[in-house]
Amino acid sequence: MNRTTLSLIAATVALAAVTGFATLNEPDAPAADTAEAAAVLPVERTGLLCPAPSASDLAETTYTSFTPVTKGAGSDGSAQLQAAPRESTDPATEDDGKTTEDGTPTDETDADKAADDNAADDKKTAAAKPVLTPKTPGTPVTGETSGADGPALVGTAEGGFAPGWTVQQTTQVTAGNGRGLLGVTCTAPDTEFWFPGVSTAADRTDYVHLTNPDDSAAVADIELYGKDGAVATTVGEGLTIPAHSSEPILLSTLTGEKQDDLTVHVNVRSGRVGAAVQALDDKLGGDWLAASTDPAGTLVVPGIPKDATAVRLVVFAPGDADADLKVQLASPTGLITPAGQETLHVKGGMTTAVDLGDVTRGEAGSLVLTPADGSAPVVAAVRVVRGKGDKQESAFIPATGPVVARASVVGNGAKDTTLSLTAPTGTAKVKVTASAGTGGGTAASKTYTIGQGTTQDVQLPVPAGLKGTYALTVENLSAGTPVYASRTLTATNGGIPGFTVQTLPDDRGTVAVPEADEDLTVLQK
Repeated sequence: MNRTTLSLIAATVALAAVTGFATLNEPDAPAADTAEAAAVLPVERTGLLCPAPSASDLAETTYTSFTPVTKGAGSDGSAQLQAAPRESTDPATEDDGKTTEDGTPTDETDADKAADDNAADDKKTAAAKPVLTPKTPGTPVTGETSGADGPALVGTAEGGFAPGWTVQQTTQVTAGNGRGLLGVTCTAPDTEFWFPGVSTAADRTDYVHLTNPDDSAAVADIELYGKDGAVATTVGEGLTIPAHSSEPILLSTLTGEKQDDLTVHVNVRSGRVGAAVQALDDKLGGDWLAASTDPAGTLVVPGIPKDATAVRLVVFAPGDADADLKVQLASPTGLITPAGQETLHVKGGMTTAVDLGDVTRGEAGSLVLTPADGSAPVVAAVRVVRGKGDKQESAFIPATGPVVARASVVGNGAKDTTLSLTAPTGTAKVKVTASAGTGGGTAASKTYTIGQGTTQDVQLPVPAGLKGTYALTVENLSAGTPVYASRTLTATNGGIPGFTVQTLPDDRGTVAVPEADEDLTVLQK
């Protein structure tokens, strides 16, 4: 989990904030005899990690970066996204130029050595060149790559670019295994991740991508849980992810068991990583599965497309305690219970899956899971299928956290974007702002009222004179009333309805900094 560390030396506060790695210096405060409320200030450093986009030669990938304008943020700073350096650690793939094909030694000339050094320098230069560099908060910027060689990316934003920084990676694959539209929001590094909904079935090829942004190696365990509990793995423990690198781990190499519905638990022993699952299906296309929110008794899976033809809910209960859940759908008119699926029993340490069919029935909808009777905490995700016959495509929606104050999502087009807003426990007011486009346009905003227990696919305020794609920023104007959001992108290719869904948890672009008085006695303890 993201951890906040507070240390006090000579009235200076340094804070590692929850956006991944963020730092913030407290301004000088006047002495006071009474305690004052903590100041809420923008974070000053944010890190994001993007997995390698695709192994397909037909892949076309777009990266879009955006920082919303934040009150109180500095006017200086910068952000950039660049390739994680790749270092070969397999002796079998290394060629030092000192042997022939039959293994006999050869003489390496000074010219050979110079050529090798130059090639190495060229590689380092290419790796160091940013994929994209944002120029102004409030305006998105894009970068592109194609083919199977797109690397994992490491991003850092500082100063005025840090609060709420978000990056979207969207890939279109026209044919082959996992064809379709694949999208993922680049994530902050962390130490624990839950992925309900993965599979080792014969028609699935699922990879867990682990990306290490730091200067030292990270060590992680990958645990699998199926319908009968923990699944024995061969090499899932003590996996080393070298510094500044990314490792895709094929799940089927960890176990010989073939199961349709599994939960992956990534636990980082040392260091921290970014993690995402790429799930590719022989017939149903593919997409990225982001991590579920932390285990909890109540979960919300927002924004199931209204034209979904099949919805499969996958739930896992960590630990030994069973969970009994009430399953409801937040529709445009209120909370309803899917016929025959009033409750769901999940055994402790086991993964449970249930088919909900076309549960949305042509209307906007979100799943709301609540404890039926003192339920244990769970994690959850749904797999959504659109289309019919041989023209089907799939995507995943994990349970997510609410938009407490603000969240953004990027890469939106004029006609291919749907924003879903859900207020399961109370009526909420939500402001949605559409930024200027990557190629031009004027920002626009609109305020919506979301009724208690409902989901709405809202009509977006598309920027005037839009060129390129734009960012959407969602602000919750009703303090204390949780609002959940997700965005669906669509792109039809060859009659196949490609789509991808990203949730919008709070961007945590600000942090509370307590007042601090000078106390030199701490240096004497």
